[in-house]
Amino acid sequence: MAFLLHDPRHLGPRGMPGDAGLPLIGYTWQFANGSLMASRERYDRYGPVSWTRALGKTFVTVNGPDACGEVFANRDRAYASGPGWSVLIGPFFHGGLMLLDFDEHHRHRRIMQDAFTAERLAGYLGPLNETVIQGLRQWPRVGPLDFHPRIKQLTLDVATRSFMGAPLGPEADRLNVAFNDSVLAATAAVRFPVPGLRWAKGLTGRKVLEQFLRPQLPAKRATEGPDLFSALCHATDPDGARFTDDEVVSHMIFLLMAAHDTSTTTLTTLAYYLAKHPEWQERCRAESHALGTDVLTYADLDRLPSLDLCLKEAMRIVTPVPGVMRYTVRETTLLGHRIPADTYVSLHLWNLHHLHEYWPDPDRFDPERFAEPRREDKQHRSLYLPFGHGVHKCIGMYFGQMEVKAIMHQLLLRSRWSVPRDYEMPLDLRSLPRPKDGLPVRFAML
Repeated sequence: MAFLLHDPRHLGPRGMPGDAGLPLIGYTWQFANGSLMASRERYDRYGPVSWTRALGKTFVTVNGPDACGEVFANRDRAYASGPGWSVLIGPFFHGGLMLLDFDEHHRHRRIMQDAFTAERLAGYLGPLNETVIQGLRQWPRVGPLDFHPRIKQLTLDVATRSFMGAPLGPEADRLNVAFNDSVLAATAAVRFPVPGLRWAKGLTGRKVLEQFLRPQLPAKRATEGPDLFSALCHATDPDGARFTDDEVVSHMIFLLMAAHDTSTTTLTTLAYYLAKHPEWQERCRAESHALGTDVLTYADLDRLPSLDLCLKEAMRIVTPVPGVMRYTVRETTLLGHRIPADTYVSLHLWNLHHLHEYWPDPDRFDPERFAEPRREDKQHRSLYLPFGHGVHKCIGMYFGQMEVKAIMHQLLLRSRWSVPRDYEMPLDLRSLPRPKDGLPVRFAML
């Protein structure tokens, strides 16, 4: 258990409020089950900047728009994303854009931008729509349905078809398990490979994903296709630089995970609240019918205002990535507090999106808070950050929103779903949020 121990004499940064938690383990349990990231308690007790202990390490926790905005702005280049995230997901998603910094990050992002232009996104939409049509045909026409596992399979199919140019086929189940295990390993309390535990499963998951992708590289290099895998193999920056094979594989693993896991969380939350609030479901359905098309085109994405409001509110209430990690590469100050070099910094975005000072009745589903003239999200430039901010703002943000709208458009046109009036979706906050019960709904094709 040495990896969980902390010296009881240890204090956080001088003058900064905080506490070390329980003897020996600190807040490791709260970190592992997600409650540390989602709780407002530390903010109420210590304010926007405080320190704590978990996983045998000292963390500075950052809450509120002023503190989060300053870290994301990173004006003195003191905060690094790579070593911050590496403590959680480094062995499983190393080489992904989120784990790169400064000049290296800039080089990779410049090349990768070529795969996320408006023209490329429009090209991904055709296969995406076809995959959704095929996937929904496999859903039962009427009866009870566990929404989360169904939509997770669909988003994985969408990601692999759009990003790789072909459906997974018999590999689908094995790769889904590999992604799940790699993501869950981020909050493992035992952080070395004990067989059967989260960390070991995550390492195995990474190997499975590499073994699936690497043999396909020669074919993708040989012919330029419309899929993301091919785009990464052929993308160049203005100076003609390209990705190596290892870089392509690492970026594909990270993007495939992000594209289907965060979209699954958003679609599940959106489906839950539209079931709880049928008046909003009918409002969104009417707008989809008014478009007069079974599938969205790229030009249609901004023509569903009610769905857009509901999407924003769903991502506020259940933030797909509840927190963001950074690591100080030099000493810096944050809202007057000194933070030494080599310190882990944890930004609590879930809490940011539930501060009642800015969001009245923050746990209530109220899409109109994003409509004119209310625009509660505009009270502070760093108040609503579901995709992060600054140089590490999610590069797949527009693809993700396109995917969610395209899938929900077809669901609204083809089906209606509901939950019992007194049902409340129980959330598992380990790693990325998901319903503990799979979100059972009463489902009927129209």
